[in-house]
Amino acid sequence: MLEKYRTIRTDGQVEIEIKKSRFICFAKRVSSEEEAREYIQAIKKEHWKANHNCSAYILGKKAEVLRSSDDGEPSGTAGVPMLEVLKNNQLVDVVVVVTRYFGGVKLGAGGLIRAYSSAVSTMLEEIGIVEATPQQEIFATVDYSLSGKLQHFLETNDYTIKETLFLENVTFCVLVKDAVSFEEQLIDLLHGNVELKEGNYGYVEQLVTRE
Repeated sequence: MLEKYRTIRTDGQVEIEIKKSRFICFAKRVSSEEEAREYIQAIKKEHWKANHNCSAYILGKKAEVLRSSDDGEPSGTAGVPMLEVLKNNQLVDVVVVVTRYFGGVKLGAGGLIRAYSSAVSTMLEEIGIVEATPQQEIFATVDYSLSGKLQHFLETNDYTIKETLFLENVTFCVLVKDAVSFEEQLIDLLHGNVELKEGNYGYVEQLVTRE
């Protein structure tokens, strides 16, 4: 049984400046530790002149793998705060790297924690978060005379119509969370005059609105 999860909407990067230090946050969706490590190394290679390339990632739909690195910053002032931002937003399958170019002003432990946390938080606000919910494809085929009634029912009940096929009959490909309940509703609505077929079962992503 698939479970819903949250991750970043898209890959991206954002830069903030704190007391003349540049903090560039990079984020990427990943599906394995190897992919996460390769991304971190790629950022380090690209920004080899930077003072630090700190990182954090969470993998697995149940956040089975959590890793972080301070990359030379005082212990606990970079990687862990970055990881906490990911955890607090319930994100998985994501890696973030914050590259720091030192500006000459020391921030202290508290300042570093706030800076690295802010870089990741700003990134998430910029690129967005999605919640992926497992849903079933249902193909509902009806006669043209019933297609308007069915479409009205689907739209007024906020069902997601993935695709509509107009052939000999009309087929709606609908994404639903509860296939059994949905099929019972259609049979009742159309007095059995509907052909139902189950399709793929997978994730549907929806943008999370942040307060």
